[in-house]
Amino acid sequence: MSELTIYPEDKVQPFFSTTDSAEISAQLAAIGVQFECWSATQSIDANSSAEEILTAYAVEIQRLKDEQGYITVDTISLASDNPAKDELRQKFLCEHTHSEDEVRFFVRGEGMFYLHVADKVYQVHCCKDDLISVPANTTHWFDMGPEPDFTAIRLFNNPEGWVASYTGSPIADQFPKFEG
Repeated sequence: MSELTIYPEDKVQPFFSTTDSAEISAQLAAIGVQFECWSATQSIDANSSAEEILTAYAVEIQRLKDEQGYITVDTISLASDNPAKDELRQKFLCEHTHSEDEVRFFVRGEGMFYLHVADKVYQVHCCKDDLISVPANTTHWFDMGPEPDFTAIRLFNNPEGWVASYTGSPIADQFPKFEG
């Protein structure tokens, strides 16, 4: 189940938490982050091809392309038996930014985004059917958990702009990891 938990940046005790999708969307919209729930227009499963997945969500993908100017779209999958899973998890556990939006739609599985905005950390547990769009230059980190198993759709204006620029802040170490 999707969940938003908000912490002050200097304490690990949250002061707000909700599983209500409308409230999650409203709280995140206040900091410029888009959060939506999508539904597939056709049946897909864990064995569906990238083409089948993109077709199942074509209407929503096209809407985002039209509204935000995204140019390319792809899918990414990671399974718990991937030999590079620990390295991939570690890569995104440190606070960083991107020079373009980070747009992810969870086709299946789950992951945790941590958004460090002003003096707060917004911990967003994203699950199947959740879209999150983190604006360019927003400090954040992502945790796929120790046994990642997800498929996501990604949208880009410029895939080269998605390279992480690390802040060097140790803040991510102060917050609970996603244990899936």
